Amino acid sequence: MITVKKILGHSALAALLLVLAACNSASEAEPQQTQGSPSPSASASAAPSASASAAPSTSASAVPSAPASAAPASSEPAESQVPQASGAPEEGTPPTAMEAATTVLRALSRGNMETLASWAHPDKGVRFSPYAHVDTATDLVFTRDQLEGLMKDSKPYVWGKFAGSGEAIKLTFAEYFKRFVYDADFMNKAETALNKGLGQGTTLNNINEVYPKDSYDFVEYHIAGVDPANEGMDWRSLRLVFEKMGEDRALVGIVHDQWTP
Repeated sequence: MITVKKILGHSALAALLLVLAACNSASEAEPQQTQGSPSPSASASAAPSASASAAPSTSASAVPSAPASAAPASSEPAESQVPQASGAPEEGTPPTAMEAATTVLRALSRGNMETLASWAHPDKGVRFSPYAHVDTATDLVFTRDQLEGLMKDSKPYVWGKFAGSGEAIKLTFAEYFKRFVYDADFMNKAETALNKGLGQGTTLNNINEVYPKDSYDFVEYHIAGVDPANEGMDWRSLRLVFEKMGEDRALVGIVHDQWTP
C-alpha cells in the first residue's frame, strides 16, 4: 500500500509539474504574442503615416508645378517679343532724317555696303555726286543689288570731271569711295546740320533744286579743315539725301563737296 501510495504521489506530483509547466509556457507565449502583435499596430500606424506623407507630397508637387510651368509659358514669349517688336534699331521707327543719316554714315565709316544697300531707294537707287553740283545727266546711279557688291567691283567708272583740271574721274568704286565719299572722319569730327549747307566753295550747290525740300531732306557733315597747315583749304562736306516716303525715308543721294580752286 505504501508503495502504491508513493507511486501515486509521484504521479500526482509529476502531473502537477506538467500542469504548472504548461501554465508557464502559456503565460510566456502570451507576452511573445503581445510583443509580436506590433505588426498589426505598426501596419495600422504606418498606414496613416504613409497616407499622410503621400497626400502632402502629391498635393505639394501638383500645386506649385502647375503655376511654375504656366508662368514661363506665358512670360517667355512676351519677353522675346519685346525686343523683336522694337527690333533694337539704331534709329527710331519711323526714323527722323538725322537718325537715318547717322545709321548710313556709320555704315559708310565701316564700308558696310549691305547696310548702305538696305537704305537705298527701292526704285531710284542712290546717285553719287563728287562735288556740290548734282549733275542728273552724268552722275552715276546704282541700285540696291548693285551696291552690295560694288566695293569688290574692279571695273573703273567715269564719275564726272575733276574740278580745276577737267580730267575725267575714272576710278573703281573702292577708289572713288576713298576719294569722294568717306575721305575724312565724318563720324567723329564733323559738324552736322539738317537741310542747311555748311561748306561753300566755288562749285555751284544745286542740291535744293534737284532734291526739293517738300519731298527730300539732306543731312550735311562738315569738317572745316583736315590739316591746320592748310588753313581751311582742305575742308570736306558729305551730304546724305533722303526721299520722304510717307513716314519712312530712303537714301537717294550721296553728295561730296570740298574746297575747289
